[in-house]
Amino acid sequence: MATDLVHVVDDDPAMRDSVAFLLGTEGFAVQLYEAGSDLLNRLAKPATGCVLTDIRMPGIDGLELLRRLRGAGYRLPVVMMTGHGDVPLAVEAMKLGACDFIEKPFDDETLFQALRSALERGGPAAAEDPGLQDFVRRVETLSARERQVLDQLVAGSTSKEIGRALEISPRTVEIYRAKLMAKTEAENLQELVRWAVLAGLA
Repeated sequence: MATDLVHVVDDDPAMRDSVAFLLGTEGFAVQLYEAGSDLLNRLAKPATGCVLTDIRMPGIDGLELLRRLRGAGYRLPVVMMTGHGDVPLAVEAMKLGACDFIEKPFDDETLFQALRSALERGGPAAAEDPGLQDFVRRVETLSARERQVLDQLVAGSTSKEIGRALEISPRTVEIYRAKLMAKTEAENLQELVRWAVLAGLA
């Protein structure tokens, strides 16, 4: 099926090959590109499938690639691969229209789930998504301090940085973080950030 095509963009040959092998075992069709410019030059119009791109690359990075794809009229769903601690970049990517991001190193199922979701949606998640409305309602149940910690997490701050900003210990930050994760029902920071961006909270 054409919708199962994944355009993989990564400047690391080993990463490209391993992702291609992994996706192939799951039945995805794969096209590999070593740079954003490579994808832009070779992508057909109208294009099918989705784009899986690293966010940090020499030349055209993931964010610039996303800007250029949208500028050229491509509506392909884009999933970003980010390194640990790239939350601010991931937030920016989501605001530019990426439909998801996954943190390296990721497990197989996380990757498959992100790509299947992207291919099914065909673009950024709609604001009327019922799951999103539920998330907004759950955020409203947070205490003032939990909301402050949420805002700082989504901005990419570490527990130490949040502790300094709010004048509380990193351990206390972790307690608030655990509480807000439970209240919002976010499975991990990635999901919390995704929902927060889609809800306009970031």
